[in-house]
Amino acid sequence: QVQLKESGGGLVQAGGSLRLSCAASGSIFNIRDMGWHRQAPGKKRELVARVTAGGDIKDADSVKGRFTISRHNAENTVSLEMNSLKSEDPGVSYCPAPVLECFWSAATAYWGPGTLVTVSS
Repeated sequence: QVQLKESGGGLVQAGGSLRLSCAASGSIFNIRDMGWHRQAPGKKRELVARVTAGGDIKDADSVKGRFTISRHNAENTVSLEMNSLKSEDPGVSYCPAPVLECFWSAATAYWGPGTLVTVSS
């Protein structure tokens, strides 16, 4: 069975950078969107950044100019480069801590288990 898995999360100082990646364990065909969402326990998923099959990018206002999403179709990966990290950024430094989840849409939806980014002040 095909699964998604995020990597790259961890602890970083405020103002620092991290790069997240998401890889599929197998082939997923006709991918429409690749993206990253935030989800805290008991809360709905919220968009952080998304890129469509046509290359259109949508990201949250709070991360514009600091986060960059990239899709790599041949490798079945999507990445999120996060710069100038703040404790207020989606998916970081909250209790209960939200996580950043990788999302791909195709004939069905695929979700990774999530990864946590913690920003220290």
